[in-house]
Amino acid sequence: MRYPDRGVSAGRPVFTSWAMPPFLRFSRGQSPLHEGQAETDRPAARAGGAASRLYTDRLAGHVMIGPSLLAADFGHLAREVRRLEEAGARYLHLDIMDGHFVPNLSFGIPIVEAVRRLTPLPLDVHLMIANPGEHLARFREAGADFLTIHIEVAPDPTKLLAEIHRLGAGAGLSLNPPTPVETVLPYLHLCEIVLVMSVMPGFGGQSFNPVALEKIRVLRARAPQGLMISVDGGVKDGTIERCAQAGASMFIVGTGLLGYDDYQQRLLQLSQLAQSAQNAQ
Repeated sequence: MRYPDRGVSAGRPVFTSWAMPPFLRFSRGQSPLHEGQAETDRPAARAGGAASRLYTDRLAGHVMIGPSLLAADFGHLAREVRRLEEAGARYLHLDIMDGHFVPNLSFGIPIVEAVRRLTPLPLDVHLMIANPGEHLARFREAGADFLTIHIEVAPDPTKLLAEIHRLGAGAGLSLNPPTPVETVLPYLHLCEIVLVMSVMPGFGGQSFNPVALEKIRVLRARAPQGLMISVDGGVKDGTIERCAQAGASMFIVGTGLLGYDDYQQRLLQLSQLAQSAQNAQ
């Protein structure tokens, strides 16, 4: 598979470079600075998230809801991706589970490659795996635009976050409900996204755990400029508003979106709920 200059892979048409998310148009090893942004403008050691399409979309006022493909109909994956694009999704979230770090298996590199061929939308790949360092390059090559690892498997994630940036992707750091938010605070300046889990990862459709709200508040108070705070697990009516009020800027939604017949109407409804809560702050 040719990446990132997409030509033809195994006889299948794939995207050419013009269709790539804008923030990926820099060489591996470079930090993706926003146009016109100087080195001294970085929020801390680096400011990679400031150049990302997700970040610029958020600055433009879009509510950043990421449909979780774990809840999609994999018998009709192309149709599902097309419906989400048509509904107005601005990125897609893919959960990778290894059966070790989490007690379930989901999908792996072939599905990321398949989704990458189907859409130019940014792919937010959440690695719920015990040994992420061994697979970062392969997931990046498969088409991941953001790679999120867990603090529980990398208590000092500095080298892994640096490797993600070296590969040319945005870096994310996630924590589970029992994990204190203080564990990720020393590394906020090294990543573009912090993903707060409001459920134990491994299965979709779980109920929202309000312990996530205080973590989001702490992160919002401590976050360097440009850091995007994401929340995953039980996000739907009644919880997306609370997450937005606490300070979340990205919302991962699985069955709360893909469990509905009309994706466009549902996405609009959730966006309006989050927007109203954000405006009320």
